[in-house]
Amino acid sequence: MLSIGLAGLALGALAGCGGAKSVTVTETVTKTVTAPAPTTTAVTPSAAPACTNTRLGGSFASIPGSAGAGQVSYRLTVTNTSDSECFVSGIPQLQLLDAQGGALPTSVTAAQPGQATAAKIVLQPASSATSDARFSPDVPGVGEGQAGKACEPVAHQLQVTATGGGTFVVPVNPPTSVCEHGSLRMSVYAAA
Repeated sequence: MLSIGLAGLALGALAGCGGAKSVTVTETVTKTVTAPAPTTTAVTPSAAPACTNTRLGGSFASIPGSAGAGQVSYRLTVTNTSDSECFVSGIPQLQLLDAQGGALPTSVTAAQPGQATAAKIVLQPASSATSDARFSPDVPGVGEGQAGKACEPVAHQLQVTATGGGTFVVPVNPPTSVCEHGSLRMSVYAAA
């Protein structure tokens, strides 16, 4: 302990006399690190085929609370009933049918023309996609219906053309008239 104290005293004496000079040493260290090359994983789009009529089932039902301003909304739900994946896309192609399966006036247009991009909706077995329809069930269009009568006959069924071809029929729940010559403004398919 005594030797440390004497060394400190000697250093202090030298510093006090102005005999010591301060020297700053800067050392630069360069370190090279080799990192592995970045890797990318390519995402392969699904090779699922378009859904055909034999792979699909579904429903067309009123959306509770959707009525307003003389309009109502129904939701088309299509479900993959097969044991392998397939896809649907775009705006559904539809035909309204009466109780006996007879064709009724039908006009399908985009709910928001030019604002939605048709996506490829891949349906795994038992999964579904939906498309909403907005229409008037009781306000006649030009040249439609007479006072006190429905604008169009009541639709009980809806024929759907599958993206991959063929048609299948779903019930309309509840059955309804579709005015303006069967005018259905449809959204594009979306995953359910």
